[in-house]
Amino acid sequence: MSIKFTTPEEAVKVVKSGDHIHFSSVASAPQVLIKALCARGDSGELKGVHIHHLHTEGAAPYTEARYEGVFQHDAFFVGGNVRKAVQAGYADYIPIFLSETQKLYRAGVLPCNVAMIQVSQVDKHGYVSLGTSVDATLAAIETANRTGGKVIAVVNRCVPRAHGDALISSKMIDLFVEDNTPLEPAHFTEPTDVEAAIGKHCAALIEDGACLQMGIGAIPNAVLSQLGNHKNLGIHTEMFADGVLPLVEKGVINGANKALDRGKMVSTFLMGSQLCYDFIDDNPMVAMMDVAYTNSPFVIAKNPRVTAINSALQVDITGQVCADSLGTTFFSGVGGQIDFIYGASLSEGGKAIIAMPSVTNKGVSKIAPVLNAGAGVVTTRNHIHWFVTEYGATNLYGKTLQERAKLIIGLAHPDHRESLDKAAFERFGSHYHFVK
Repeated sequence: MSIKFTTPEEAVKVVKSGDHIHFSSVASAPQVLIKALCARGDSGELKGVHIHHLHTEGAAPYTEARYEGVFQHDAFFVGGNVRKAVQAGYADYIPIFLSETQKLYRAGVLPCNVAMIQVSQVDKHGYVSLGTSVDATLAAIETANRTGGKVIAVVNRCVPRAHGDALISSKMIDLFVEDNTPLEPAHFTEPTDVEAAIGKHCAALIEDGACLQMGIGAIPNAVLSQLGNHKNLGIHTEMFADGVLPLVEKGVINGANKALDRGKMVSTFLMGSQLCYDFIDDNPMVAMMDVAYTNSPFVIAKNPRVTAINSALQVDITGQVCADSLGTTFFSGVGGQIDFIYGASLSEGGKAIIAMPSVTNKGVSKIAPVLNAGAGVVTTRNHIHWFVTEYGATNLYGKTLQERAKLIIGLAHPDHRESLDKAAFERFGSHYHFVK
């Protein structure tokens, strides 16, 4: 099927002052359109344009102070490329469960006047694929189509032809731009000794036949590297990266034990290397799905032995988990942590795990008597089950406040255990000493 291309500069002329724009996420951020949009911002033609997206890789120039009054960035997650702007107040954040980001559009909470996306080449049936970014992008496209908005697609031969909800008709797109810049890759670091120890403790909790959710980074990679002798693991997650590939190759990850989407790896976005993007290209084993499906706790719970591994910035001695801010300073967002913590806890034989180093890079304890003033509680003390540091793993489910304090402090860095124990005694009283 042939389509007519226009230039990025022409395409972004559909944007009007006051419009709400959605960008596709992570590796699929449409950088060529972002650049053209910012050029329009420089010209003085636009005012009060709202920009929404999840985490994106690459530059985010629309958050720069010079665009104050031109672009208002209201993201669904605070990624590294917008963090300083959010902290300085030039950009902002909408606190939202990842599962509900699509609902902001579908329920009419937010309009979508223009969706800027990146897609694969058009196939013989007139379909394109959203590739590495379905998440809330599909909802934004549908909303723009339904309400008279515009959809601008960057057609890029480097975008993999992913299956599942990623496949959409090219009839849903109003304007096409061509750009074949390779997708932004993720950059991985080797796990430290601390991260490797955490990975080992987490891996020991994963049973054969488990269905995994874990994010990106050194700890998930350390966990995955320990699973080579496991059997019949499945994937139902919001994202995966290169760490799963060797396990698929060995047949460890095969989805054979899944009750839902048996034999398939389910995700809503990816952030990996080119190897990862190549892996999902035209791969019927991978289903890239709407975030309303991947992150629904009630969908997640349908698979047995869901094991969800998420991280934290700080945990207090009662099990409150802060994962989005450092005190009042926002660092990331809610993301899918609660979606999967809750979903895993509802799953038959499931395990919800919070894993983190016991101290920061500067030696400050990440386990605290109370959370820092202003810190956001993402996972409540009611939701937490398993807690892991480099010093071991403990199950807090069904434990009293004083029992929890003992167990959590037992996984703190030895340099901080005495002061934490003293704080617990002052909080709970003399009976605390008799708690086992």
